[in-house]
Amino acid sequence: MNYENQFYPSTREPQEHHVKVLNRRELEITGVKEVDSFDNEEFLLQTSFGYLVVRGENLHMKNLNLDETLVSIKGRVYELSYIDDQQGDKAKGLFSKLFK
Repeated sequence: MNYENQFYPSTREPQEHHVKVLNRRELEITGVKEVDSFDNEEFLLQTSFGYLVVRGENLHMKNLNLDETLVSIKGRVYELSYIDDQQGDKAKGLFSKLFK
């Protein structure tokens, strides 16, 4: 049995990442490395599979546990989208809006 991969994941293999949506009112997201920004309309999360943008209304963080890579968000969810490296222009537009 290879314990090294269990306790020290390889940089080539991303951690598991799950998104659970409950009635568009609550999200549970695993595999979260970092919360880059958030407000009541948008969250920007760095996950093991890239950046995830959550958009909605009256969003607030219910739970944050980066040791367990878990984030819970409550509010009305309108959109979930991933920003890939291949979408360079879109990502630049999003980041430029965030850091104006």
